[in-house]
Amino acid sequence: MTHMRDDKPVIIIEKSGGGFGGFLLGLLIGAGAALLLAPQSGEETREQLRERGRKLRDDARSRAEDLQERVEEGYERAKERLEDGFESARGVLRDKRAGAHDAIDAGKAAVHTARDELERRLAEKRASRSAAEPEEAETT
Repeated sequence: MTHMRDDKPVIIIEKSGGGFGGFLLGLLIGAGAALLLAPQSGEETREQLRERGRKLRDDARSRAEDLQERVEEGYERAKERLEDGFESARGVLRDKRAGAHDAIDAGKAAVHTARDELERRLAEKRASRSAAEPEEAETT
């Protein structure tokens, strides 16, 4: 007796019904129950809700102002650091530029000194050569 087996894979998809819709439904049921079971009147409940709304709005406004102040302070600190960095870089650049000008001036002075020295030597050689030429002419 042979048994035929079907070894095909089976995929089971389960769908759960919980989610945002269930959350909203629970929220509405909870709010309704709270209103029905509240120990105060509807007017008092509405006033309490208004007051809580005002407090939440004021708290949100206060937190937004705090956040704005922090952002502005952070911006100012970053701006100061950046300006300090730029000023430091400008100072380094000024120092390097001054050093380069000093080096150029020193190079020019060295060139002039070398030129003067060369001209002095040439003049000496010419003078010694012209002094030697009349002596050679007299000996011949």
